[in-house]
Amino acid sequence: MAGKRRRLSNPLALAVLVTLWQKPMHPYEIAQTLRRQGKDTSTKINYGSLYTVVQNLEKHGFVEVTDVERQGNRPERTVYGLTAAGREEMTEWLSDLIAVPAKEYPIFETALSLMGALHPDEVVRLLQERLRALEVQAASVRGGLEKLYETLPRLFLVETEYQLHMILAQAQWVRGFLEEIGKGSLPGVEGWRHLHETGELPAEFT
Repeated sequence: MAGKRRRLSNPLALAVLVTLWQKPMHPYEIAQTLRRQGKDTSTKINYGSLYTVVQNLEKHGFVEVTDVERQGNRPERTVYGLTAAGREEMTEWLSDLIAVPAKEYPIFETALSLMGALHPDEVVRLLQERLRALEVQAASVRGGLEKLYETLPRLFLVETEYQLHMILAQAQWVRGFLEEIGKGSLPGVEGWRHLHETGELPAEFT
């Protein structure tokens, strides 16, 4: 399945479509539902831009006004529902994201690609600090999952399981990399050290 260029690319828009797939809602209720269902742990959600996202979805015909609620002296609330086009977009977009691996650019990968600018001993210190933070993070997520398993079906927790596995995988990689630097078995580590201690670029790096 090949992904296509979409008119909207903000993951928050997809989260809104899936939320409205459950039932029509006004934007404030959408925000409450996203927060209550824990989607803010897996999707970067800017609640301040939620109204703009809903307006863009309406402009593209993916959602439509289904009602305007009036309660006493409170401001009117516009209720939005998913259109047939919105349901089709949601299904295709979600299917693409699940089936097609996409190249992402995590900031840690950027840092690793540029870490040669730091002394290897400093990189070791920083990675040890990161490893400690990852271990704390993993323990926190694992503890949270165990409590959530008591009240929620696993279906609604798979993204948190995935987060935990990715944290553990990163921690495992960092441990192995630290071991390679410590043993001196990392190819190029001596030239890396020589560069920082003498200012001379080793021939193997040119």
